[in-house]
Amino acid sequence: MPDDRISAFSLTEQVAALRPELFDAWNRVLDSGQYILGPEVDAFEKELQSLLGVPAVGVANGSDALLLALQALQIGPGDEVVTTPFTFFATAGSIARLGAVPVFADVDPQTFNVDPEQALSRVAPRTRAILPVHLFGLMADTLRLVEGFAGPVVEDAAQAILGSQEGRLAGTVGDVGCFSLYPTKNLGAFGDGGFVTSRRPELSDAIRRLRVHGATAKYYHVELGMNSRLDALQAAFLRVKLRHLQDWTDKRVALADRYRSGLAAHGLQDRVRPQMVPPGFSAVFHQFTVRAERRDALWERLLAHGMGSTVYYPHPLHLLPAFSHLGYREGSLPVAEELCREALSLPLYPELRFEQVDRVVDVMAAFYRGTA
Repeated sequence: MPDDRISAFSLTEQVAALRPELFDAWNRVLDSGQYILGPEVDAFEKELQSLLGVPAVGVANGSDALLLALQALQIGPGDEVVTTPFTFFATAGSIARLGAVPVFADVDPQTFNVDPEQALSRVAPRTRAILPVHLFGLMADTLRLVEGFAGPVVEDAAQAILGSQEGRLAGTVGDVGCFSLYPTKNLGAFGDGGFVTSRRPELSDAIRRLRVHGATAKYYHVELGMNSRLDALQAAFLRVKLRHLQDWTDKRVALADRYRSGLAAHGLQDRVRPQMVPPGFSAVFHQFTVRAERRDALWERLLAHGMGSTVYYPHPLHLLPAFSHLGYREGSLPVAEELCREALSLPLYPELRFEQVDRVVDVMAAFYRGTA
């Protein structure tokens, strides 16, 4: 009997289709004898620059990308960085690790991204940067932040490669863009990886130094950096996957459209509200995330039918123990807090089939009718 379960995410079919190309890349790296940085990483960085239009610097992971970007901007103790509370911990954690203070601004209830007007209202004399997150593959309103803030804007584009605003790609609008290559990302490695983009050459140069302990030559260190080098094997695998990224992105967009049309056909708009993509924005749907009435019960019902779904993120950052010293309380940022209670990410990956999307939506519709 066939397995009719639907995973929240799966790499099995993708890896099977790419296996010959991946083995070729594996053998090329083995034969090269160079496994850290080197020609494969150089080639991957050049291919990213060709795709995105700005220089790219490979690093060990997405969290390091954020940390190195802020360090390159010389952000440190006592400085403030405005960001969102509705995201993964690394966003604010990278700020705090440098001794700086994350200042949280509430999010837009429809896009789930930081509200640009609220972010700008939190700018104070000690504000050194604004760090928006392009959540679930939809860019935050970065152009508004760049227009309204005189300092640097650091894009957390971990989930948004090829996303755009007014035709400008994620990671190219602000001063620095930070990307994760974690296996589940739209462009994912077979382990950890990340990269940083910048339209400012001096920042790209700084990040290249900082990723190798602040060295400009072997054993010659001009500043304190860290060990954040991208493995050659990961770069070689990523070069294979990069060739397929646009096709995978198109499939994600088509699947998201299928979800939207299915939810509308069942009349679920008032109970299941998908993340809104405003005019002028192009989302790449790292996740298809909705605000769901009775979220936890729906989550359990989908699981009971063999359908995976995921809660990103169950706790707003401003209420986590790690940031309790900042003085936020429940109700401080109400939209983010509501989203943590309501957001549910439905199954989405390029190999998912339309009929599987339809089955998920059918179970959701039956749940709200009280018949599932």
